[in-house]
Formats: sequence, C-alpha cells, structure tokens
Amino acid sequence: MAVIVGQPRRDGIAKRIGCVLLALLLSSGWCVAQQPTESKRMTVPPTHAEYLKLADEIQNALYTDVINIWFPRSVDHEHGGFHTHFTRDWQWAPSDGKSSVMQGRMTWVASQVVLRDPQLKAEFLPIVQHGVTYLENVMWDKQDGGFFWGLDDDGHINPEFTDGKHLYGIAFCIYGLAAATGDAQALDLAKKAFLWTDRHAHDSTYGGYYEWLARDGTPIQPNVPSGHVAMGPIGPVGYKSMNTHIHLLEAFTELYRVWPEPALRARLEEMLAIVRDKICVEPGAMNLYFTNAWQPIPDHDSFGHDVETAYLMLETDELLHHQASEKTERMAKMLVDHALAYGWDASNGGFFQDGTTMGKSESELKEWWVQAEGLNALLMMHERYGSRDSIYFQRFVQQWDFMKNHTIDSEYHGLYNLTAADGAPITQDKGSIWKGGYHDGRAFWNVSSRLRKLAGPQ
Repeated sequence: MAVIVGQPRRDGIAKRIGCVLLALLLSSGWCVAQQPTESKRMTVPPTHAEYLKLADEIQNALYTDVINIWFPRSVDHEHGGFHTHFTRDWQWAPSDGKSSVMQGRMTWVASQVVLRDPQLKAEFLPIVQHGVTYLENVMWDKQDGGFFWGLDDDGHINPEFTDGKHLYGIAFCIYGLAAATGDAQALDLAKKAFLWTDRHAHDSTYGGYYEWLARDGTPIQPNVPSGHVAMGPIGPVGYKSMNTHIHLLEAFTELYRVWPEPALRARLEEMLAIVRDKICVEPGAMNLYFTNAWQPIPDHDSFGHDVETAYLMLETDELLHHQASEKTERMAKMLVDHALAYGWDASNGGFFQDGTTMGKSESELKEWWVQAEGLNALLMMHERYGSRDSIYFQRFVQQWDFMKNHTIDSEYHGLYNLTAADGAPITQDKGSIWKGGYHDGRAFWNVSSRLRKLAGPQ
C-alpha cells in the first residue's frame, strides 16, 4: 500500500509520538511511585548491635515458645511416641492419634536440640530415643514394610488413617531418623525406609514418586472418568504434589548428610531438578498438583510453600555442590520476590495464606508455619542480596514484629495456629496433628544463628 507523505501525515505522527512520550512519562512516574528504585531502597546497613538484639529475641522465642513448651510435655509415656493436641494453656486435649508426619517431625526437633545445644544433650537424648523406638517398633509396618500414614494411640490401624502409606509421612519419618546423629539404629531404619520407598514408589518413566500407596506398597492410580477427583491427606489421590516432593527433597537431603550413598545422591539430584524446573515456574510461583507425567493441574499459589521451597532448594544444592547453581539461586529469589509482591500484608506485616499467581490474595488468614518460613527465607535473602537491596531486611523486621506481637501468645507461650490479617487469633489450640514444633523451631534456629553470623565479631 502506498503512503502519501504530507503535512497531515507528519502532524499525525507528531501527535502520536507526543502521546506515547506522555504515556511513557506517566508510566515511569507510576512505576517509581509503586516500586522504589534500587537507590531509594538502599539504607544504612544493620549494625552489629541490631543483629545481636534480634538474635537474642528470636533465640529466646526458640526456647520459651518451642523447645521448653513442647518438651517434655509432648512425650507420651503411656502409648509411645508424641502427643500433639494441646489447648491454649498447654493442657493435653483429646488425642488425634499418631500420624507419621508428627512422629517424624517431633523426633527431628528433639534431635536438633541434642545437636545444637550441648547443655541439653543429656536431657534430650532419651527423648530422641523415645521417638526412634516408636517409629521402629510401632509406625514401621513389620508385615509389608514402610511407615503407616497413621495409627490410633494403641498402635492399631483405624478407618481414619486407613492402612495406606503416604510419601509425605514417610519423608518426615526418614527426616527425623536421619537427624538422630550417632544412633546406628535410627540410621539403619532411615536407610531401610529410603530403599523401600525407592523400590515401591519411584516413577522410572517421568521421575519423582507416586505418593499414595496401598499397604503392600502398590501405588494407587487415578481413576476419574466422571471428572471428580478423590482428595487424600495431601492432595488428589493418584497424582503428584508439590508438597510431598519438596519434603522428599528435604528428607533426602537430611539423610545424605549422614549417608552419602551414590544411589541417594542420584535421587537427590533428580528431586532438586524436579522441584526447581517442573514444580517452580516463573515469575516465582509453584504449581500445587500434577499428573504423573508432570502436567500441572490448575490451583492456587501457596505463599508459605514458595518461601519454604526457596530455602530447601538452596540447602540441597549447597550440600550437593558446595555452592548453589545460578539456576537455583535465580528461582529461589523469584519465589521469595513473588511472595512479597502478591502475598505480603503491607498494612500489618506477615504473609497471607494463598492467592492466584498474579492477582490479589485469595485468603488473608495467617498460619503460624507460613510466618516462620517467611522469617527464615527473608533473612536468607538479606544475607545474599542485602548489600544491594534493603527490602529483605526491612520485611524481615516487620515479619518478626508481627510474629512476636501476634503469632506468639505472650500469656501462655507457644504460637497460635491461625490468626486474622490483623493478628487476632482465630484458633486457640496450640498443638494438633498438623502442628508441632518443626516449622517454628527450624526457623528460629536458622535465623538466630544467621543473625549472629551476620553480626560478625565485635
């Protein structure tokens, strides 16, 4: 098509150029207002004293609101294992039974006390052994192998838990056993559990693991001709999930520290690649559920899992290769940045539960574990990028302020399970079959230690 060049054409071009420039100028101004430039986000670095003050506060919370509140209170001397249902004032509430998840997690927490605090070693070694004994003698299926998903207080199979086995629970049993350093009995059982899991549940075609197994270890396959999916304890039955695979990554990492077996390393490399390259996606979100061929099934984005996975991926990559790859670093940072962009409560501080990938949060409730994992991830990002951007430390301080003023119960101690956006408690019970001392304990240990490292010598 021929173009006739003349004054009207030039005027039209000039007007359009003017409109574009004006739009760019307005857009630029809007962007500056909404997202501060790098220079505007730079502030005076935290001082030695600031780091140590925060470290002391968080270490105090570790002992006051986690270790000393859960132990020895949770040790069940009558039935074995750990009791996990407690009222707000830490009285025993009716038992929820014994889940593999909580028995493994509480064994891990007790083991960490032994490893990290020599003054408490003598007191906590028997508690670790108590947990290991229960996992071996009760939770492990002597008929078919593998750990049961859960049992009643008397150690019997019941309809609530079924006789099935879920890899989410098995992962935490391995995690707890592997942490019981120096206990040959525990390590042998952890190795045995890994080998059983790998033999029965590993997907040799697509990678990763089938998650829900029958008692004999046969994977349960999906059957959804009507389009209706049966939901299991972690996700849709017969499918793969983000939640199970990030905790398999975590458990295998803990085991590899004490058992650097080549077969385990191969699976750990595979798990890292699956979590980073299949489960995590740009712009820093994670799909929750997948077909066995790793096709994503649409669902929401869980901000707590985003920040937790950033930590878990870096932990694994650094253990395997001594330094995280650029690919892992990039994805970990995106996960935290995305959670801050879409899941952060700018009014009160703290992370919301979940939302869409690029929209407003769907749930503005705040769970204790999300706040704990957020605290850990924010300081980790500050350690890596704080010299260039002060936002991570600013949010870290705001996160801790929210937790110490709202998530932590100043009267009876411990952490509330769930609060509203403004911090008002929604639930009163301090412990349940899903809430022990694992998320907050790990976060407080990591954070107090990292703060002292950042403080450096006086």
